[in-house]
Amino acid sequence: MCSQARAERRDGAPPSDAMPAALVDAHHHLWQLGAGAHYPWLQEQYDPAHFMFGDYAALCRDFAVDDLRDAAQGVPIVASVHVEAERARDEALAETRWLHEVAAAHGLPSAVVAWVDLLADDADQRLAEQAAWPRVRGVRFKPCTAASADAIIDGVPGTLRDPRWPAALARLAAHGLSWDLRVPFWHLGDAAALLADAPDVDVVLEHAGLPWDRSEAGLARWRRGMEALAASPRVTVKISELGLRDAVWNEVDNARIIRDTIAIFGWQRCLFASNFPVAGLRVSYPALLRTFARAMADLDDAARHAIWHDNAMRVYRIA
Repeated sequence: MCSQARAERRDGAPPSDAMPAALVDAHHHLWQLGAGAHYPWLQEQYDPAHFMFGDYAALCRDFAVDDLRDAAQGVPIVASVHVEAERARDEALAETRWLHEVAAAHGLPSAVVAWVDLLADDADQRLAEQAAWPRVRGVRFKPCTAASADAIIDGVPGTLRDPRWPAALARLAAHGLSWDLRVPFWHLGDAAALLADAPDVDVVLEHAGLPWDRSEAGLARWRRGMEALAASPRVTVKISELGLRDAVWNEVDNARIIRDTIAIFGWQRCLFASNFPVAGLRVSYPALLRTFARAMADLDDAARHAIWHDNAMRVYRIA
C-alpha cells in the first residue's frame, strides 16, 4: 500500500481506492404499500417492542429503486439482490411477479430471494412456482429462533433441530435454489450441525450471523459459530446489518466485525450487503460504505472488488 493511502487512514478517511467503483448490493428490500400489496408488519401490525431496532415508523412508507439509488448518493449500484420483505405470505408469488415488473422498468433488482415455507406440505409446488421466474435465485425461510442465548428449547417445531430440515433443503437444492439463512449468533452452531449433514445446497448466511452481543464473551461465541459454519464450503456470508437495537452506529466496533468475518470465511466467500432501508435506521448508506472501506483497507484490490462486486455476482448467478 502506498504511503499516501497509509496517511489517509491515519487521518480517519479510507483510501480512495478502497471505495467501490462498481457495487452489488446483495441484500435490500423494496415495497409499495397499498396498490393491492399487503405488508402486515408495516401497515397494521406495527410493533416496535419486538423489532430489532425498536421504533421503525420511518420505514412505513414506500421504498423504491430510486430511493435505494438516492440513498447510495452516487455510488453506482450496478446490480442488486432483493430479499423477501415480509409481504403477506399468501402474496409471496405476487411479490416475485411485482419485482420482475420493477426490474423491467428500472434495471434492479438483478436477483430475487423469494419466500416459501420450506417445511410445508406443498413446499415442492411453491418452489417450482418461484423457480419459474427468471430472476429468482434463492429462498429465505427463517427458522424458528429463541429470543436469547439462554432461551433455546429442544423439540420446538421449525427450529434448526427440527428433523424435517434435511428433506426441506434437499427439495430446495433440487430446484437449483440457494437458502438465505437468517439466525442470531446463538443459533450458528445449530446451523453448522444441520449443514454438515445437509445435501449439496448453497447457503448464504445473512447479516454476518447477527452478532448482537458485543461483549468479549458474546463475540467469542459468535466467532465459534462462524468458524463452525465456515467449515461448510458451500456457505457464504453477507456482511450486513451491523446495527444494534440500543446503540448508535459504532464504526470501530462494526469494522472489527467486518474484519473478523473476512478472516473467518475468507474474502472469496464474503459479500457486501446494505439491508436498506432497514439499516438506514442506524446508518446512512455513505457511512456504511466508509465503514467497509476502512475495514478492508489492508486487502488488495482484487479482494475488495470481490466483496463489493464479484462474489455476489457469482453466488446469485447474476449475468
